[in-house]
Amino acid sequence: MSTATSTPEPRPSDAVTGARDVLGEVFDAVLFDMDGTLISSTRSVERCWLRLGQEFGMPTDRLAPFAFHGVPARDIIDALLPDADAARRAAALDRVVELEIGDTEGIEVLPGAADALAVLAPGGRCAVVTSCGTRLAAARAGAVALAVPRVVVTADDVERGKPDPEPYLLGAERLGADVRRCLVVEDAASGVRSARAAGAATLALRTTDPEGPGGTPDLVVADLSAVRFVVGEDGVRVRAR
Repeated sequence: MSTATSTPEPRPSDAVTGARDVLGEVFDAVLFDMDGTLISSTRSVERCWLRLGQEFGMPTDRLAPFAFHGVPARDIIDALLPDADAARRAAALDRVVELEIGDTEGIEVLPGAADALAVLAPGGRCAVVTSCGTRLAAARAGAVALAVPRVVVTADDVERGKPDPEPYLLGAERLGADVRRCLVVEDAASGVRSARAAGAATLALRTTDPEGPGGTPDLVVADLSAVRFVVGEDGVRVRAR
């Protein structure tokens, strides 16, 4: 996962033809993914899932396509242990959560993340919507002293995770915002698809994939240091740095 500090100004070529104008709209709120967007936990994820694969006899060569693209852990386990009974899948989920909560070495805040939250959180203009469970999200944010906003939606709060729209619909609802007037910030294709299905505008980051995620985001930039958020009486605007 890249943590490069270069922050090129968003170019017209970054926008999808016919997409929403992220730099021109006014938003009620901004909904942030966490891993790969606000923080990087790639090394921890790799260590923990490889260990889980060894312990539970999972095909570790199939882990990467799931583990780094914003898919809830329970869905990864269901895919990798399709023939296991419910008890074994539950045991695998409990184990990977235990491993990840205990392994926070190397987690870091990504460029621009702290500044974005500092601008938006005091006025209740943002939320975190993550595929992590509640305990894991708290452990990772705590490991880097990231001041998360009051509204956090985790995998424990929804029945269907990303790419289903439920997580972002719930995030907007808890903020009292119209999801169609929300901007979602994501690094993963599953998250972009979740946001688009919910009706939100999408700002994608190249923090995980140098080309940016799939899912047809409205605008792609290097990381959050490439933009700044401006809060006014009518809402939130996004400006290129």
